[in-house]
Amino acid sequence: MIRKKKLFTRPKKLYQAARIKEENILLEKYGLKNKKEIWKTLAKINYYRSRAKALSKAPIDEQKKLFEKLQYIGLKVNSIADVLALKIDDLLRRRLPSIVAKKGLAKTPQQARQMVVHKKVQVSGKVVNVPSYIVSIEEENSIMAQTPKPQSDNKNQIEGAAQ
Repeated sequence: MIRKKKLFTRPKKLYQAARIKEENILLEKYGLKNKKEIWKTLAKINYYRSRAKALSKAPIDEQKKLFEKLQYIGLKVNSIADVLALKIDDLLRRRLPSIVAKKGLAKTPQQARQMVVHKKVQVSGKVVNVPSYIVSIEEENSIMAQTPKPQSDNKNQIEGAAQ
C-alpha cells in the first residue's frame, strides 16, 4: 500500500503568540475541529500561489485554466496578482459548514459542522458528510438540510406486526 504524503506543513515556530491568536480566531469563526484544518487550507492556498508563479510566464490560455478553476469554486480571481493575494479566509468561506451557516440552515458554524458530519446536509440531492468539501458556485443554491423521516409510522407498523 502506498502511503500518502502529508497535505500540510506545521509552522516552523510552534509558539508564536500572534499566529496562535489568529488561528484561534479562525477556529472559532469557521467552526473548525483543530489547527490541522487551518494548515491544510493554508497549504492549498500556497499551492495555488505556486501554480500562479509558475504560470506567470506561460501563455494566457494556461493561465485562464487556473483562473477558471478558482472562479468555479467561488474565488474572485482575474489575474495572477489576485491569486497571489488570496487569503486563508477566502478558501475557508467556501467550505460546506461555512456556507450552511451563512444560508441560515444552522445557527452557528459549529452546529453547521455537526450537521455535515451527521449527514444532515445534501448538496445537489446527495448527502455530503465531509466538512472540508469546497462548494462551487453552481452547487451553492442546491444545498439543503435533510428532513427527518417520521418515526411514529415505523413504530406503529412494528407494533402491529408483533400483535
